[in-house]
Amino acid sequence: MRLTRVELTDFRGYEKVEVALPAGVNTLLGRNGQGKTNFVEAVGYVATLASHRVAGDAPLVRHGCERAVIRTEVVRDARTSLVEIEIVAGRANRARLNSSPLTRQRDVLGTVRTILFAPEDLALVKADPSERRRFLDDLLVARQPRWQGVRLDYEKALKQRNALLKSQRAARRSDVSSDAATLAVFDSHLAQVGGALPYARLRLLRDLVPFVQQAYGAISDSTTPMSATYRPSWSQALPVPEAPEQIPTAEEIAGAMMQSMQQWATEERERGVSLVGPHRDEVYLGLGDMPARGYASHGESWSIALALRLASFFLLRRDLGTDPVLILDDVFAELDTGRRERLAELVADCEQVLVTAAVPQDVPAPLGEGTVFDVDAQTVSARERA
Repeated sequence: MRLTRVELTDFRGYEKVEVALPAGVNTLLGRNGQGKTNFVEAVGYVATLASHRVAGDAPLVRHGCERAVIRTEVVRDARTSLVEIEIVAGRANRARLNSSPLTRQRDVLGTVRTILFAPEDLALVKADPSERRRFLDDLLVARQPRWQGVRLDYEKALKQRNALLKSQRAARRSDVSSDAATLAVFDSHLAQVGGALPYARLRLLRDLVPFVQQAYGAISDSTTPMSATYRPSWSQALPVPEAPEQIPTAEEIAGAMMQSMQQWATEERERGVSLVGPHRDEVYLGLGDMPARGYASHGESWSIALALRLASFFLLRRDLGTDPVLILDDVFAELDTGRRERLAELVADCEQVLVTAAVPQDVPAPLGEGTVFDVDAQTVSARERA
């Protein structure tokens, strides 16, 4: 898979830009603040329908404009597809595939697949569990886009249950009895929808971890083993076995969630929030016998974050039979010489790589031998080969 054309209209600082991209390594060079990250952010948005930098879409629309448009042309197995995303400030976004409007924006997922690594990915190691949960769920969708619907269904069910818990807490404070039967219905629905996500996450980790361990060893050049394990909020009701082939079924997980919700019922009602479910689960990252969070050095944290993204790339390559587009946003400047060279060796044979850097010296050989684009004041121009 590779992008052949990217066109942006009123996206971030870009008023209008159109760039033709060849296969291989494409390096965007320019000083900070000139638009390099904005460009690759747009590419990543087409693949995930979300920005890797901000939670909402409003900052993506150029100041003073009503909408931003991203158009990408992608080739896979000699077949060309045109994906168009219209981001509308304060309203629902719209998507087109091969010029045909889509009823649901998420139906475009899977047409363009990217793996993007950026400095923000240090949060995968250093930040709270929500970052690691989102990493897994994003990869689930990249692997099988139907999981986006499951995510949305669970978020809706969770929001409804939390609203009920808050209303029951308020009712108790007014000496009005809570409706336990109504809550039981919401419990059942949340568990039914929520059992599928941990099941999928566990299967994903089973397949991903070998790639993570290989990538970490290659990047860090270290013999210290890295691990990634799932720690669910319902483990007291159903412990997760260490053997990957013994992953519990979605139905077993749903039953464990129901049991755990009963155990936490009093505290949930007192706090007015759901304390059991995929939204409370953790992905534990270990380095040797210690947790990576809080113990890994800066260099080790970079290696772990890189290993997670590279493992995602190699897993998708295996599953899809084609490479996703690999995006390395301002990565090499943060790495020492050894990690730079080892990372370059790992990705040199990728079908298409987008690299951003401030100066040519930040891009190691052989990646620096690809196509170079100069980015200046939100313009992108291909540099002529010598």
